[in-house]
Amino acid sequence: MSRSVIEMDHPIVRTRLSVLRQADTDSLHFRQALHDIAKLMVHEITRELETETIEIQTPLCQTVGYRLKRPLTLVPILRAGVGLLNGFTEILSEAAVGYIGLYRDEETLEPQCYYSKFPPNLADSDVILIDPMLATGNSSAEGAAQLKAAGATRIKFAVLIAAPEGIAHFHEQHPDIPVYTASIDEGLNEQSYIVPGLGDAGDRYFGTV
Repeated sequence: MSRSVIEMDHPIVRTRLSVLRQADTDSLHFRQALHDIAKLMVHEITRELETETIEIQTPLCQTVGYRLKRPLTLVPILRAGVGLLNGFTEILSEAAVGYIGLYRDEETLEPQCYYSKFPPNLADSDVILIDPMLATGNSSAEGAAQLKAAGATRIKFAVLIAAPEGIAHFHEQHPDIPVYTASIDEGLNEQSYIVPGLGDAGDRYFGTV
C-alpha cells in the first residue's frame, strides 16, 4: 500500500502557482501558468515509469535505446482536468487519453459518473488521473474507482492543489494510489473550498467566472 503524497518543491512551480492564486489573474495568464505547472509535474510523476531497452540505429552505428515498458494513459476528470491535460500531452505525446465525467447528486451529494471513455488497453497501461483540485476527495475517489472498475491497476493521481482533508479521504478509499501535487494547502472552509486555494479552477480556466 502506498498512501504516499509527493509535494513538488520547485521555484517555477511556486511562481506560477502564485499567478494562479492571484484573484485578478485573467483567463489567458491563468491558462498559461497552469500549462507551465503541468509540464513540470510530468517530470516528477513519470520519474519511476519503467523502461525497456531497444536496439536503434544512429547515423553512425547501432546502439542501445529506451522506450516505455507499458502504454501510458492520461485521464482528466471533466471539465477542470482538461486544464492540466495540454501540458501533459505536450511532453507525453505518445499517451492515450481517456475521460471521466462526474456530477454531484443533489439528494445524496455523492459524485455520479455520467461519462467515461478509456482506451481498450487500460489494464496494461500506466495511468495518470488528472484533476486540479483535491478538496473533499469525493470526486477524485470516484474517478479512481471508475478506473479500477475498467481494469486499471497502475494509477497515479496528479493534482494541482490538495487539502489535507481531501488527501486523507482519497487514501481511505485508494491507499495504493500515490498523489502528486504542486501544493498542500491549509484546509477547507465551511463551503468546502480549499484555503488559501485559487477559487474554482474550471471557471477561471474556461473564463466562466
